[in-house]
Amino acid sequence: MTVWFEAAWHATSGKNGVSAKTLHRVLGFGSYQTAWTMLHRFRTAMVRPGRDHLVGTVEVDETFLGGPRPGKRGRGAAGKVLVAVAVEILQPKGFGRCRLRVLPNAQGASLRAFLLEGIAPGSTLVTDGLQSYLSAAADDYVHEPVSVAKSGEPAHVALPGVHRVASLLKRWLLGTHQGAVEVDHLQGYLDEFAFRFNRRRSEFRGLLFRRLLEQAVQVGPITYRSLVVNPTPKREKPQPPAEHRVGPASLAAKPETGHPWLIHNR
Repeated sequence: MTVWFEAAWHATSGKNGVSAKTLHRVLGFGSYQTAWTMLHRFRTAMVRPGRDHLVGTVEVDETFLGGPRPGKRGRGAAGKVLVAVAVEILQPKGFGRCRLRVLPNAQGASLRAFLLEGIAPGSTLVTDGLQSYLSAAADDYVHEPVSVAKSGEPAHVALPGVHRVASLLKRWLLGTHQGAVEVDHLQGYLDEFAFRFNRRRSEFRGLLFRRLLEQAVQVGPITYRSLVVNPTPKREKPQPPAEHRVGPASLAAKPETGHPWLIHNR
């Protein structure tokens, strides 16, 4: 139980969280899988059942996560994961809470499920004018599309909230987790980011620790095998090159002038 509390503290005390590799090293777990599973248990607990919906004016857009691959750009990009982003816009300025969700596509049915799950009916939706939002919003929301192309402004100026959140999310995934996030478990990382972002104004980091403990007691047990379909490693160990090279050719010969730092030390 002491180790569980220490892991929960490490997961919430740092501004950017902690990776499973770091937690494995700091707490001395017997395996990396133990630390990885424990963090995913925390991520599950970070989603409070029946949490409040976003209200007021809400920007909604989509972004793609994944490494650079050749091919089509934008919503038709292949090999990337589509993520819906929603963030409250405060007046006169500032951003409120956010919601993030992995989507199978950008069609109206998928977007509508995301809207109903995280945004209160009657709210004002500000989007980039994608046609799918017309059927997604229907009569439940006030839809205010903004045509980025016609406005003549960059996308991050026309829709600053969602682009700020998407930028911070990508920076967090590349920084804390070095981009090593499997697609099957991406939603857990999105939930953790939203948990931190929505509590970014907390004056005491201990409040995040307390909130995690309160929500963790409501979550059932989660095992490693329940998180992965195939618990065997997915990648083969790298093999050394056939011809071993000690160093580049430029370092093979010693300089004729000797080592200057040795001369000065005499």
